[in-house]
Amino acid sequence: MTATQGSTTRRELWSWWSWDFGATALNSVMISFVFSVYVTGTVAGDHARGQTAWADAQTVSGIILALLAPMMGAWADRTNKRRLMLGAATVLMIVAVAGGWFVKPAPEYLLLGVLLLTIAAVVQEIAGVFYNGMLLRISSRDNIGRVSAIGWGAGYFGGVLCLIVVLFGFVLNGGLFGVPRDELANVRAVALFCAVWMALFCLPLVLWGPRDAAPRERQRFNVVAAYRDIGRRLSRMWRDERPLLHFLIASAVFRDGLVAVFSFGGVIAASAYGFSPTEVIYFGLAANAVAMLGAWLMSGLDDRIGPRRVIIGSLLVIVAAGIGVIAVHTTLAFWVCGLIISSQVGTVQSASRTLLARLAPQGEENE
Repeated sequence: MTATQGSTTRRELWSWWSWDFGATALNSVMISFVFSVYVTGTVAGDHARGQTAWADAQTVSGIILALLAPMMGAWADRTNKRRLMLGAATVLMIVAVAGGWFVKPAPEYLLLGVLLLTIAAVVQEIAGVFYNGMLLRISSRDNIGRVSAIGWGAGYFGGVLCLIVVLFGFVLNGGLFGVPRDELANVRAVALFCAVWMALFCLPLVLWGPRDAAPRERQRFNVVAAYRDIGRRLSRMWRDERPLLHFLIASAVFRDGLVAVFSFGGVIAASAYGFSPTEVIYFGLAANAVAMLGAWLMSGLDDRIGPRRVIIGSLLVIVAAGIGVIAVHTTLAFWVCGLIISSQVGTVQSASRTLLARLAPQGEENE
């Protein structure tokens, strides 16, 4: 560990939690339960066409992340400009979300809607590289699991509050904010609300987050050299650090599955189970609330029994619930199994973050 809780200011810690609290507007509202349902349904005009476009976008974003994320992490480690790079990524993410206002309910806007959501999701994942890399700076070996879990729970808490505002402010009974329904402006305005929400709660970390240390290298960063170094790093892990390599491969699989669950959760609820947009939001509220409680109630388990056991236990529960959704195709089964899955998602992702932090060599956290 490179930092202790005693050297971390309260402002740094709370601003780190605040970033997750704000960024979840993209995950909960834009990607999972509101805007993606609007884009793949109303905008597309056909659920099958919308789902195909959304699935293709997920594939493309996965490829882009596989190519970009390691290089951006290496860049952050070598230049030690983590906070600056996080700030740039956060601003770009906010701009992409705000662009959702221009996605009107007509098929010719499907590509724009999917493109904006994909850009925002990719940039958020890259921003998460820098964000997660700060964990070692604001925690100690004794409380890293708790700090990580509280942050993840704060994200779900933000999702709950954000969805409540969207439900009552923009959707139900014309919305308390009185946004006109012409060309579904009330739904499109959700994108502007989310952009403001993210700006309010994400940018404090850019201003008050842990300061970067002096750069280890003064030479200009070289992209080609970075990829060459990453290749050598993988070879070295194969020879000398098999446990770290095994975890990276395993996490690539199960984290991609978790992303798919939440990316398609609302879309599947609407298309396969006949949920209305309002019912999807209700499900999203319940899922985020359960995920928040799961992350917070088990926040100390990571530090007591270790992140590896927490990850394995949570994944077993998720797999069992996922089989339940497939085996029993009813609305009740979707609700019950969906909430069981939600209760474990925050826990497994938080534990994955802390396990990687414990395994990562000093100075290579972002990479």
